[in-house]
This record gives sequence, C-alpha cells and structure tokens, in this order.
Amino acid sequence: MALSVTLVSAEEEVWSGEANLVVAKTVEGEIGLMSGHEPVLAILAEGQVRITGADGSKVVATAQDGFLSMEGDELTIVAGHATLDS
Repeated sequence: MALSVTLVSAEEEVWSGEANLVVAKTVEGEIGLMSGHEPVLAILAEGQVRITGADGSKVVATAQDGFLSMEGDELTIVAGHATLDS
C-alpha cells in the first residue's frame, strides 16, 4: 500500500502523489515515513525531502521553515519555502 504525499510551500503545491518512502530532515533528525507509520507531527529543519514514488521514481526537494504531519496513510509537508531539486 502506498502513502499519499502532499508537499506544499507558502506559494504553491510543490509535489503530490503516491510514495513508498519519504525521508525528511526534522529538528530532531532525519525521519523515514512509509505506509502504516504511526501518526507524527514534526517541525522541519532546513534540508532535503527525498521521496521514492510508488512507481520507483525519485523526487528530491529542498524545504525550510515548516512542519510535517502523518495521519493514517496521508503525509502532508507544509514548508515556508520549498523547491524541487534538479
């Protein structure tokens, strides 16, 4: 089962889709999230958000000033600023 992920910044939706794994940097360290993970609310630290899509694709974004929220199989990442890396 895949994880439904939405990554938004103050300006726009940066990425959304189904993922097998999301790794993000929080103020307490890196966290990896997969389907079935316990609920979590964490403050983002400036750094990369690495997403492995359900189709095996890789997406990397740089995010800062925000938080992430995991409930059920839905992950929302809200950043003050976020951009997709090339």
